[in-house]
Amino acid sequence: MELPAVSLKAIILVHWLLTVWGCMNHILPASYAWGNFSVLAVGIWAIVQRDSLDAIAMFLAGLLLTVLTDIIHISVFYPTHDHLSDTTRFSVGMAIFSLLLKPLACYLVYRMYRERGGEYTFNIDLESLSGSHFAHNGVTSAGQDRSTYEPIDQSEAPPQWPPPGKAAQPPY
Repeated sequence: MELPAVSLKAIILVHWLLTVWGCMNHILPASYAWGNFSVLAVGIWAIVQRDSLDAIAMFLAGLLLTVLTDIIHISVFYPTHDHLSDTTRFSVGMAIFSLLLKPLACYLVYRMYRERGGEYTFNIDLESLSGSHFAHNGVTSAGQDRSTYEPIDQSEAPPQWPPPGKAAQPPY
């Protein structure tokens, strides 16, 4: 099942609205608002610079991080008494709804990251574990796969123009 194309603007707008509603009451601390709005600011950067892999990658990382921080904020600061006002229930409900939508948003942003040309590979180089190479080469390398790298500084001989068998055309 293919998910429909969703705009980055729509993702940011929905999460902005849910974060505003989640901050309506003073149940959640200021760090909840600062964390979520900071990530949304990075998302705006990703909108402005459409070709930037750094912007969309940082937005994705920020969304993943706010999933963890939102779980901590909601679980630590959720009110324990039974008599909650309507505003408090609505505010916490919107924070929980924002948290539930973030994994879907992360998946959609990851697809946008891939569309912009980004890729993430995680290679474990077991051959570098032997001997003294361990300290120099390392165990893991994350980032782009460089196995198909072609150096561009060693160019072939430039093509001859015109070909040796043809005469040059006179200028017009």
